[in-house]
Amino acid sequence: MSKEWQMLFNVDKCKIMHLGFNNPKVNYIMEATQLQEVTEERDLEIIVSDDFKWHKQCTAAVKQANEILGMIKRDFVDRSKETILALYKSLVRPYLEYCIQVWNPYLVKDVKLIESVQRRSTKLIQGIQHWKHDDRLNYLGLMRLERRRVRSDLIETFKITKWMYDVNKIFLTG
Repeated sequence: MSKEWQMLFNVDKCKIMHLGFNNPKVNYIMEATQLQEVTEERDLEIIVSDDFKWHKQCTAAVKQANEILGMIKRDFVDRSKETILALYKSLVRPYLEYCIQVWNPYLVKDVKLIESVQRRSTKLIQGIQHWKHDDRLNYLGLMRLERRRVRSDLIETFKITKWMYDVNKIFLTG
């Protein structure tokens, strides 16, 4: 095997994650250094685990979103529909949808966990706190986050099938 790589690696930052049940879990060595074995890794703020379950990522996203929501609750006196909706859409929801195409939650407990942030956010709006969740969403012109994820996936699929961007260029240069 050739020792010439086309890409330079920082061996100290390289790690190995074994995927699959029948994986023989071989030790890997680069430049006389055995690579560290990990069961999960954070990259671009996404937590990837060797079992491809996304509960830790969902929990981290919800934690960040709830922190921002708590700040909004403490620091903003105006609880009007316009104010809370603008703050939710610009400060809270991005944490729940960041790179969602990668870690799209599929377990019911994770879907409910993420949806609980939107539920809590809509309860901040003055005058509709006691309404049912779906009634609040309809009034505010919002949809459930699960439905937004499906919609987003459909839009991306449409773009790919209609050649709206060159997928080969993205994978080769991105």
